[in-house]
Amino acid sequence: MCQSLVNKYNVAGPRYTSYPTVPYWDINTFSLQLWKTSLQKSFEESNDSEGLSLYLHLPFCESLCTFCGCHKRITKRHEVESPYIKALLKEWSLYRKLLGGKPKIKELHLGGGTPTFFSPQNLEFLISELLKVSDLAENYEFSFEGHPNNTTEAHLKTLYDLGFRRVSFGVQDYNLKVQKAINRVQPFENVKRVTELARQIGYTSVGHDIIFGLPFQTEADVVETIRKTEALMPDRIAFYSYAHVPWIKGNGQRGFKDGDLPSGESKRQQYETGKHLLEQVGYEEIGMDHFALKKDSLYQAMETETLHRNFMGYTASKTQAMIGLGVSSISDSWYGFAQNVKSIEDYYHLVNEDIIPVYRGHILNAEDLIIRKHILNLMCHFKTSWLHAEMAFKELPEVLIKLKEFEQDGLIEFERRQVTVTEKGKPFIRNICMAFDLLLQRKKPNTQLFSMTI
Repeated sequence: MCQSLVNKYNVAGPRYTSYPTVPYWDINTFSLQLWKTSLQKSFEESNDSEGLSLYLHLPFCESLCTFCGCHKRITKRHEVESPYIKALLKEWSLYRKLLGGKPKIKELHLGGGTPTFFSPQNLEFLISELLKVSDLAENYEFSFEGHPNNTTEAHLKTLYDLGFRRVSFGVQDYNLKVQKAINRVQPFENVKRVTELARQIGYTSVGHDIIFGLPFQTEADVVETIRKTEALMPDRIAFYSYAHVPWIKGNGQRGFKDGDLPSGESKRQQYETGKHLLEQVGYEEIGMDHFALKKDSLYQAMETETLHRNFMGYTASKTQAMIGLGVSSISDSWYGFAQNVKSIEDYYHLVNEDIIPVYRGHILNAEDLIIRKHILNLMCHFKTSWLHAEMAFKELPEVLIKLKEFEQDGLIEFERRQVTVTEKGKPFIRNICMAFDLLLQRKKPNTQLFSMTI
């Protein structure tokens, strides 16, 4: 990759799990009632035809991983499990009462925190109770995030029997010095054990998460990690950049010094080398930061152009409505976003008062909806068009002017009323999306809100 392009485009920018991005939500005009109305509309339009996605945030971890930007509660007290499950089920009952009809679940994902902090028995109770009052859509997919150090055979068997067929394990890097810096020490043998167990039990998609740009990490570390990963050949791999945002996450990401992080140039070389190695052994690049074998549903979704991106990341199928349960979870009705309170104590209080525990959100206007489609197209398919009138918007000519520079640098191509990202341009997809991000351009933040794009 040309170093001059890295220097030019390595700026702070969103990862676009939503548009508008969270810092630019209009929270002043948002209300819980508007959110409820938008979700009811979405449910009526889409539940029968496609179902909905359900995300459960399980925030507890026994120790703090200092690379993590997720919302979590550190504790070794497992008696916290039952009260939290009770609150999740109560929140789901509030949503079912709001929606009226019986929800049809298309996707269900357990995220964290550490979902396998919870005992297999408690997870079985939670999922069984959710499914008792819900229908399942055709070709539904259940998935969860597992920690290689504490995911047991009982976890894998219990969740498999409940319908889970996809699991992802956080690997990050196999170098012990890097692992100690991020407080995530897990030997290759632990990852090998859970990967092989999952396959023996019958999971059809096993994923590994690998991060580049970590403290003390070198290009040789990335090579070694991917060589070890090759020995296990997970079905899909998330290979993404460490987001250093201590000004947002506080001391949780200060287990090392800024000077311990690789330079932008080194970080980009880690990515280029890792990508080349993954492609050499048969992985196909999917959207941004993801790779999959051709047999995996994520690759097949890319081929059929059904790939979707939301707050759960890339998914193999789209649902119009996604409900997030638990502290800090974000829900998406397509017409609006809503985020739950971040304090467990506030969460318990609100659900016990029969109040859906949302504290902020955004209702999309007509312009937001059009821009959202363009950014989704770029993030999922590396192209977007305005061939049809409904994809045009007032500021489109200004966006096209901004895109000209990307064209001059060989990062995109114009054809009629369509823009396509080139192979050279794929690493700069966040920057290209930023040209469409009207709210980012209008509000021009005084402080850095996002991680660096490169």
